[in-house]
Amino acid sequence: MKQFAEKYKQELVDNVMPFWEKYSVDKEYGGFLTCLDRDGKVFDTDKFMWLQGRQVWTLSSLYDKLEPNEKWKEMAIHGAEFILKNGRDNNGDWYFSLDRAGNPLVQPYNIFSDCFATMGLAALYKITNKDEYGEVAHTTFKRIIERQHNPKGQYSKAFPGTRNLKGFSLPMILSNLSLELEHIVGSPLVDELIDQVIHEVMEVFYQQETGLIMESVHLDGSFSDTFEGRLVNPGHIIEAMWFMMDLADRRKDPLLMEKCIDIAIRALEFGWDEKYQGILYFKDILNRPPQQLEWDQKLWWVHLEALVCMAKGFAYTGDERCKKWFEKLDDYAFKHFADPQFGEWYGYLNRQGEPLLTLKGGKWKGCFHVPRALFKVYETLK
Repeated sequence: MKQFAEKYKQELVDNVMPFWEKYSVDKEYGGFLTCLDRDGKVFDTDKFMWLQGRQVWTLSSLYDKLEPNEKWKEMAIHGAEFILKNGRDNNGDWYFSLDRAGNPLVQPYNIFSDCFATMGLAALYKITNKDEYGEVAHTTFKRIIERQHNPKGQYSKAFPGTRNLKGFSLPMILSNLSLELEHIVGSPLVDELIDQVIHEVMEVFYQQETGLIMESVHLDGSFSDTFEGRLVNPGHIIEAMWFMMDLADRRKDPLLMEKCIDIAIRALEFGWDEKYQGILYFKDILNRPPQQLEWDQKLWWVHLEALVCMAKGFAYTGDERCKKWFEKLDDYAFKHFADPQFGEWYGYLNRQGEPLLTLKGGKWKGCFHVPRALFKVYETLK
C-alpha cells in the first residue's frame, strides 16, 4: 500500500491545489469563487458559506500538516477576513449564502455553514495565533452545541409534533469537528462530546439487523417506515466510519475499531453497483423507490471518503478486506473522476460512470473533499 502514498500527494500538489489557487480567489470582493467550470471559468458568483469555511480549513490544514506554503496561508486569511466581515447575522449564526459582494442571500437555516466556519477558523487560528479567529471559532462552536437538537429552528419546514425524526448528519460531523477544535475548546469537553457521538452513531442510528446506519430515525432511535426513514446514504456511513476509527484509535478500543470496519465494508457492499461499478448515491433499505431522483449517480465525495476509510482501516488493523477495496476504489476513482487535462476532479457522474456535469465546483462542491481525501490517504499510507 505504501506505493500509493506518493501518487496521492502528487495528485494533491500538482493537479488539485493549483486549480483552486489559480481560479478561486476573488481579488475584487474577497472570499472564494467556487462555481467553476471544467477549465476554471466562473459560471456563477454567489458565495456559499459552508464552502468558504471549508476552503479556509483546507488551506490552513495543508499549510500546517503538509508544507508551509505561504500562498495557502495568505489565501486562508483572505477567505477568513471575507466571512468574518459578511458571514453572520445579529445572533452570530452563519448565513447559507451571500452575493459576490458579501450581501446575504439565504438565511442561516443550515447549521453546516456554522460547522465549517468554526472548523476553518480553528485551523487558521492554529497557524496564525490571531485571537479573533480562535474566539469566533469558539463562540460559533458553543452556538452549534446549543442548536444541535433543533438545528434549523425557525427555518424548519416540518410541522411540529407529527413526525419527529432526527438526522444522522450532525452527530457524524460533530465526531470530527470536536477533534478539530480540541486546541480551542479543551480535551474535557471533547471527551464528553465523543461519548455522545459514539453512542449516537454506533448505537442509535446503527441498525443491527442490516448492519447499516440510517439517515433518519425516530427520536427514540426506532425505524421509521417513510421516505426519510428508509433512506441509506452509503457515502455518509463510510465517511462516518473513518471519523469513528480515529476515535477508536484515540481510545485504544479494538472492539469499536472492528465494528467500524465491519460497518464500512457492509456499506460498500450494499452501495456498490455491480452492473456499472462505483458506489450508488442513495438506496432504500427495503428496496422501494427512493425519493431522490439522483439516487443512481456516482459522486466524487462518496468515493474519496471511501478511499480514506479503507486506507485508515488497513493502516490501523491490516485488514485485507480494506486493502482489496482500496485498490478497487482507487482504480475506479482515478479512471472516472480525475481530470489530468484541466485539473481537479469531476463531481457528478451518471450511473455508467460518465461525467454528468463537467463543473469542478458549484453550490455543493468546493475546495474540500478532493484535497482532504488526497491528503488523508497520503498521510495514512506514507
